[in-house]
Amino acid sequence: MTDVPLPYRVIRVNRETADTVTLVLAPTGPATLAPFAPGQFAMVYAFGVGEIPVSVSRIDRHALRHTIRSVGAVSAALCALRPGSRVGLRGPFGTGWELGRAAGQDLLVVAGGIGLAPLRPLVLDALAARHRYGRLNLLVGARSPGDLLYAQQLRFWTAHRGLRHCAVTVDRSADGWWGHVGLVTTLLNHAEFAPDSTTAYLCGPEVMIRATARDLVHRGLSAQHIRVSLERNMRCATGHCGHCQLGGVLLCRDGPVIGWDRADPLLSVREL
Repeated sequence: MTDVPLPYRVIRVNRETADTVTLVLAPTGPATLAPFAPGQFAMVYAFGVGEIPVSVSRIDRHALRHTIRSVGAVSAALCALRPGSRVGLRGPFGTGWELGRAAGQDLLVVAGGIGLAPLRPLVLDALAARHRYGRLNLLVGARSPGDLLYAQQLRFWTAHRGLRHCAVTVDRSADGWWGHVGLVTTLLNHAEFAPDSTTAYLCGPEVMIRATARDLVHRGLSAQHIRVSLERNMRCATGHCGHCQLGGVLLCRDGPVIGWDRADPLLSVREL
């Protein structure tokens, strides 16, 4: 990890949705960041504008991928970059999904909106080592068909034999959409997992995380076996600004991935 941004070059830009792109980044010289673990994030710097925390959305041998939605000045500047542009990267920061702790268990991955981005490396790692885990379920929700990330990969995953169940839903239908319509929690009834031997991984809007985690606890999952990412709360990555503080937890230091047993009481207080 470095406190000084290292220069990386944009080698490809993948347009995911109308307001979301994936930047494929490679180092410009011999200096590179330390290896990332799925769930960790980098501070991505747009020169002359600023930096934002972005989880890694795929980890290749010589490149990093960051999926970014244009929602502010920095993210808009990053989404406007073209191949050959340069960015600064600091990291890796934060905790990861720690998939290895779930060996022998069923896996339940639930993603809402851009929350699929930090979960994609976990899914890829699980598929690459299917013999280590039980049944793998992937449930994905988005506001509309046009907001779904990685459409081609989702089609591939839906037909993948390594996935016991892969389902996609949208809040609002559109012309040409013949799939499920409804909240992502409605897909839980069709997933195949044993509550007493399952680890769940959740990322998305906070309201989705709360609803899904509480539904899973009601179904018999231990809160300790539900891992959630609260990366949307982060800002500086150093624990100094306090923007990411929830109770006694600084998410950029103690998270963004934490167990639901820790997250539930913190988010419950914020609901009041």
